[in-house]
Amino acid sequence: MTSFPKIMLKHGKDEALRRFHPWVFSGAIQKITGPVTEGCMVEVYAANNEYLGTGHYNDGSIAVRVFSFEQTSCDKNFWKNKLGNALNYRKQLGLFDQADTNAYRLVFGEGDGLPGLIIDFYNGTAVMQCHTYGMYLLHQTFAEILKELYEDKLSSVYLKCRETLPAKFSEEIRDGYLLEGTKEQTITEHGCKFFVDWEQGQKTGFFLDQRENRLNLIPFCENKKVLNTFCYTGGFSVYALKAGATLVHSVDSSARAIELVDKNVVLNKFSADRHESYKADVMDFIRNSSEKYDVIILDPPAYAKHLKTRHTAMQGYRRLNEAALQKINSGGFLFTFSCSQVVDSNLFRSTVIAAAIQSKRKVRIVGTMTQPADHPVSAFHPEGEYLKGLILFVE
Repeated sequence: MTSFPKIMLKHGKDEALRRFHPWVFSGAIQKITGPVTEGCMVEVYAANNEYLGTGHYNDGSIAVRVFSFEQTSCDKNFWKNKLGNALNYRKQLGLFDQADTNAYRLVFGEGDGLPGLIIDFYNGTAVMQCHTYGMYLLHQTFAEILKELYEDKLSSVYLKCRETLPAKFSEEIRDGYLLEGTKEQTITEHGCKFFVDWEQGQKTGFFLDQRENRLNLIPFCENKKVLNTFCYTGGFSVYALKAGATLVHSVDSSARAIELVDKNVVLNKFSADRHESYKADVMDFIRNSSEKYDVIILDPPAYAKHLKTRHTAMQGYRRLNEAALQKINSGGFLFTFSCSQVVDSNLFRSTVIAAAIQSKRKVRIVGTMTQPADHPVSAFHPEGEYLKGLILFVE
């Protein structure tokens, strides 16, 4: 068995790990035995010298992210079992080798017991993002394992870490192809087609986490006028057009996003007179537009990434939802989301209700939404449940 540096916890600071929560905070550490560097593997022990878990050491408030609660040598077979389990789970979900949906999340960090690692599969290309330096150090191993698991169903592996790792590693990290073959950048999702730009696009190139929520939109859009804000590459816009919307307006502040949404509308062969895109700040667009809509989608980026910014973020969510509610025709629907991890579903709901009160519109909650099953939430790590949404009927 490989010998790793040893992290000893303070008395009473081992309860979370005993409940299989994978984070060790720096303030819980009593002492460190052996040399540690960022990204190295360490073993964590209780104050009574009882082994608790193995993980990657990080120079930050979360000092260790645990990926195993059993002692292990962390060899290639260990990681292959981890990735194999993640793939088998997606097979159980019916996502593997499916004709009408060929893109899904293969690894979702803590939800798959691999904290710090994200891997998305796009029609033959795996796009890998490492959020910890420890996972980055394993990227070549992961690429080899992915090829072994997928065989001829995988042609390319792309590493995209410069935007997810600290700036101090910027000289070392180079995004690029670890395995380069045919790069098919068009995916199919529930029969809709999308161009995915994983090299220059946001995150890994496409927001896979809204897949089932886009499907939820379809029953509400026939013969309706739809506004899709923070549209990015136009996922909700394409689904609304597919559902028979008479007109869809797509709004985003990014010129590249507008270029991609227009490209995806053409890719799906929808008539140009049913879709208009606008490069604009969403709040400015909503406040200055004289248009009214039957359906509005609000899918903003995370307003709060840390607890200290949560209060300001909630004010932003309230103002955004209030402005949108003023633009909905009587009998219309609002699809509203938050992807801020530090904003739980109850807080988000109460903020949206506050917006409804301010708007003086009568609102009913039709349904709730969350992330799909390929973004699983570990029962021991509730922080993994980051996406929450509401469908509102507006009188």
